[in-house]
Amino acid sequence: MAGRKKRAPVAVVDIGSNSVRLIVYDGATHAPAPLFNEKVLCGLGRSVATTGSLEPAGVARALRALRRFRALIAQLHVHRTEVIATAAARDAKNGAEFIAKAEEVLGNRVTVLSGTMEAELAALGVVSGIYAADGFVGDLGGGSLELVDVRGGRLSNALTLPLGGLRLIDVSGENLKKAREIIDSEFSKVTWLEKGRGRDFYAIGGTWRAIARLHMAKTNYPLRVMHNYRIDAPDALKFVGTLQNELNEDMPGLRDISSARRETLPYGALVLERLIKQMKPRSIVTSVFGIREGLLYSLLSAEERVKDPLIEACHTLALQRSRSVENADELLAWTDDLFRVPGPVETPEQTRLRHAACLLSDIGWRAHPDYRGAQSLNLIANGDLIGVDHPGRAFLALTAYYRNEGVVSDALSQSLVELVDKEALRRAKILGTAFRVAHMVSAAMPGVLPHTPLGYEGDRLVWTLPEPYADLEGERVSRRFKTLANLLDCEPEIRIGVSFQRAAS
Repeated sequence: MAGRKKRAPVAVVDIGSNSVRLIVYDGATHAPAPLFNEKVLCGLGRSVATTGSLEPAGVARALRALRRFRALIAQLHVHRTEVIATAAARDAKNGAEFIAKAEEVLGNRVTVLSGTMEAELAALGVVSGIYAADGFVGDLGGGSLELVDVRGGRLSNALTLPLGGLRLIDVSGENLKKAREIIDSEFSKVTWLEKGRGRDFYAIGGTWRAIARLHMAKTNYPLRVMHNYRIDAPDALKFVGTLQNELNEDMPGLRDISSARRETLPYGALVLERLIKQMKPRSIVTSVFGIREGLLYSLLSAEERVKDPLIEACHTLALQRSRSVENADELLAWTDDLFRVPGPVETPEQTRLRHAACLLSDIGWRAHPDYRGAQSLNLIANGDLIGVDHPGRAFLALTAYYRNEGVVSDALSQSLVELVDKEALRRAKILGTAFRVAHMVSAAMPGVLPHTPLGYEGDRLVWTLPEPYADLEGERVSRRFKTLANLLDCEPEIRIGVSFQRAAS
């Protein structure tokens, strides 16, 4: 049984215009897992635009938070600490003075990011956390909005605009009509926004995450996972329009939004509205990966950067929770022949999801047998996975559910079924059932599956158990294999002691 590889924790302290945040990750990897996450809303940049200085109360609050962060970093035995500061510290006349105090409090150098650096790190965060991202990244903070074009992992047209939520409140005198004029004036200077037409817009920042959370509550969305949450642009445009009016306390999900964040909601909604109208994207995609994750990604080697974030995250989870990662790898090869002609043929993305499903197939084994299906489903559906959209996440969760519960019972999976199409649901049932068959002969341990291949012969699904493995056949094994064959519209045949001959494709 493989153990978990020990990693050296890495901390990122992000001193923003609205909030100061500490995140300690389990290591600098493509799929970092947060060990600790704390945010303090300080409002450093609340009055920078009109006074030129950081808010005194915000400065005091931020330094107090940073003092606590230093103690936490020591407590967590952090190997490396990166500290960054963004628009407020960059633009304020007393920004350098504040940074000097912050460095003293933290005992660590603070890197004040330029607007371009901020935009590029935000984009790298999206590249690291969303598979094959193609569109515009927008990071809305308290002091600024960063925009950058992402295509094929490459960045272009990075810029920063003075359109952060707190800044807009300050310069508009809390007047939304005036704020709209300011926003439109800034966007009119950007000549390449039309390049976003028909592509995705990746929204980063606490205000935009709050908007997505409210939309989830309004639509009674079956998942609570923010990352990769997608809203069609027309729907998003209509929704953000409602948020620019007085917020109703009865609005679903509003009570979960802090009062400090509510203040910037109408302005964040206004910026998003004007962007959608100018850019005309296909959809708005929420990314919880941003500057901090982009910074970690920038520290990786070229070899690490090209790894698939979903597969890396699933591999880590398999190391932590499954009995054998080697068995998961064997499952991938063992199920290859199920998804070839005359069976259901896969696209590259479907193969990728099958690989992830194999890695996750045994993560619920420590739970009581009566609850393995539910626990596996919930862990995947609501877990810290990246590099997968919500339909893909639902597919993985359903596959794990069917692997533990069989395909007869849908009682705990109905809320997720609406996120996948009929073909994906069929594939989840086939794959989950295949895992059930494999488990009956391998006991989730390596070394057996490579010698017990599956394949098609005409209208039959043939499973070969050579002589050394013949005694592994039994009633439950036969029943599960029959269910698998039925799902594939085939006749089942378990061939004992006879070499398997793969039919020519």
